[in-house]
Amino acid sequence: MTPQEKTILEERIVDVLKTVYDPEIPVNIFDLGMIYKVDVQDDHTVEMDMTFTAPNCPAADFILEDVRSKVESLEGIKACNVNLVFEPAWDQSMMSEEARVELGFD
Repeated sequence: MTPQEKTILEERIVDVLKTVYDPEIPVNIFDLGMIYKVDVQDDHTVEMDMTFTAPNCPAADFILEDVRSKVESLEGIKACNVNLVFEPAWDQSMMSEEARVELGFD
């Protein structure tokens, strides 16, 4: 895979991640800062680290499956492994400017 192909896939992954929402928060998980790592491998698999705004998120299973299935539905992606991590702990500083405005933090 060329660096350009990898960049294009990463951009498409970010676009699809922006369609995933926690049912309790009206901002997508990417802008919330819940995605810590997206690593497209040369074999067209994706390694992803993500977290939740709270460790006991009641929608965790739903959100994880939504992320995995949407990323795997992209042309050129063979599989997506989503690792749930809690280090570093999520906090409001990880949100994009758009998310902070949408949620009234700015």
